[in-house]
Amino acid sequence: MSGCDAPNLMLIEDALQHMLATVQPVEQVLHLKLQDSIGFVLAEDLLSPINVPPFANSAMDGYAIRLSDLKQSTTLPLAGKSFAGEPFDGEWPVGSCIRIMTGAKIPSGCDAVIMQENTQSNDEGVTFTQTEVRANQNIRPIGDDIKQHDLVLSKGSRLTARDVPMIATLGISHVNVYRKPKVAFFSTGDELKPLGQPLQDGQIYDSNRYGIKPLIEKFGCEAIDLGIIPDCPETLKSAFQKAQAEADVVVTSGGVSVGEADYTKDILDEIGEIGFWKLAIKPGKPFAFGKLSDALFCGLPGNPVSAFITLYVLVQPLLAKLSGHSQWQAEPMIPAVTKQGFRKSPGRTDYQRGVYSIENGQFTVESTGNQSSGAFRSMSLANCFVVLEKDRGHVQAGDTVQIQLFNSALY
Repeated sequence: MSGCDAPNLMLIEDALQHMLATVQPVEQVLHLKLQDSIGFVLAEDLLSPINVPPFANSAMDGYAIRLSDLKQSTTLPLAGKSFAGEPFDGEWPVGSCIRIMTGAKIPSGCDAVIMQENTQSNDEGVTFTQTEVRANQNIRPIGDDIKQHDLVLSKGSRLTARDVPMIATLGISHVNVYRKPKVAFFSTGDELKPLGQPLQDGQIYDSNRYGIKPLIEKFGCEAIDLGIIPDCPETLKSAFQKAQAEADVVVTSGGVSVGEADYTKDILDEIGEIGFWKLAIKPGKPFAFGKLSDALFCGLPGNPVSAFITLYVLVQPLLAKLSGHSQWQAEPMIPAVTKQGFRKSPGRTDYQRGVYSIENGQFTVESTGNQSSGAFRSMSLANCFVVLEKDRGHVQAGDTVQIQLFNSALY
């Protein structure tokens, strides 16, 4: 039996179910200024205190008219002006019109606004050249966008740059949000070298932390970088204790395989407990999950692509639940036709890196090339995952596969 088919490999679906059942969302609520709230999760439903717009206003630069006046004459004298912030508040004589600008308050009695392109000014006033004028034409009614007491955002929504301007239109200056979870992370391995230093024989640069940190932040969490920890049991144990003292979740890369110097599993047995170790996923089989005394633990594989994909596929939904982001959902699978073959052995769900395009309304996909778990260029070139089912074998050109487009965390 091959390693891929080993019966002790947990299915991805079972692993996610176990992880999410372990998580309790953070409860601490912060009262933040609106401009500081992007990326935080709402701790309560947000209801509109006002109508938006709060008054009927003009959608065009033009002229406010009464339909009854326009039936009597297509030329009306000008009675006044209504500007944004300076509404017309005088007497509006019968048989006249009012100059009005976009966003200005609609004068009482106005039936329609005729855009200035459909008018001509002359000594007698304004001549209207539009032949058919509808009631309420170019008028935005009160509450046209949002009505008072409407639910505008639900508890558990993560605030984005699209949400904050909308909240500002309601006059809301502060919002109640959950604090961001803290995630401490470090890399393990004597072979790892910091950037900017020359490599010695057998050494490589530590690239994983440069993928882990931005993803953690894109997931809406506070990232705490503890650097590179050497393969020393005492030093590693101290790093775990420091990490769990500062964070809700501890994420490591490396040290969860079966090598002689992979001490993470042994230390977890000593100061915590392992929920599972080894999954039916490729790349990323040696992924571990468990608990420390004061934090959750996610052990990513050391290979760069494996670490990145398991963080995205497995840790992202865990952190979403921890942050209270109840609206989070994984991107859906989409059928796509392959432009080339994909190599695949049955036994694990395979996340290969691909480039999709749309041709004649049909999704198509091709490989980014080298699919090795150590070849990160395949991630850099990709815009989707080609998700090949656990029991599937090789894929031929022209076959249909499932692809998963990247979400905003990868852009």
